[in-house]
Amino acid sequence: MSHSVGQVAGLAGVTVRTLHHYDEIGLLSPDGRTSSGYRRYTEADLERLQQILFYRELGFALEEIAAILDDPGADAAVHLRRQHGMLTRRVERLQAMVAAVEHAMEAQQMGISLTPEERFEVFGDVNPEEYAEEAEQRWGGTDAYEQSRRRTATYTKDDWKRIMAAGADLNRRLARAMSDGVPPDGDRALDLAEEHRLSIDQTYYDCSHQMHRGLADMYLADPRFTAYYEKVAPGLAQWLHDAIHANADRADASTL
Repeated sequence: MSHSVGQVAGLAGVTVRTLHHYDEIGLLSPDGRTSSGYRRYTEADLERLQQILFYRELGFALEEIAAILDDPGADAAVHLRRQHGMLTRRVERLQAMVAAVEHAMEAQQMGISLTPEERFEVFGDVNPEEYAEEAEQRWGGTDAYEQSRRRTATYTKDDWKRIMAAGADLNRRLARAMSDGVPPDGDRALDLAEEHRLSIDQTYYDCSHQMHRGLADMYLADPRFTAYYEKVAPGLAQWLHDAIHANADRADASTL
């Protein structure tokens, strides 16, 4: 069975002009001809055309493709393995590009306008955009969420470095107070809990004592937040939770 140049063009999704060009440069010269001299493509020609189009899709020049296909040591299985490897690597690169674009979109949604290098410098292996979509789903549209977006959109790399350093310092002092045996309702613990609330209030959004209570409950209910504080010091998530509630109780009592 053989095919005309028009049939092959339709099957392969290329133009007749392209097939003529491949013939002129010796890349794909069909074996058959009609009595009138028209090209006729065999199954072997179609297989070669498929290989050509694979390599073209992978970005190879026509001269390179000719050298690859005319290699006497490469059979169909060799070409398929080579193409499979190339396509797999291309998929991996594209997936990495998709991930990068998604991170950029998430960063834009959160208002974190840092380059990847700056984010790594500031946050290390902690990805601030990791829960951006979840945060938007849970709190998007709330005053606190919108206020946080507006504030963080203005922060520079130096601002974030200062914020991260202050947070790390506060965590160390919280852990030290707990290890010193300070009870969660002791004055030192209450003052640290209030400092914790104010750090949120001044950095992200207006954080009332009642809202602070809700955050404290989330520190125990959400294992990711629990793990964050447990990494600072075992038992800190529960201790901080109790201190925040005690501090809120103190604030409520002061208004009576």
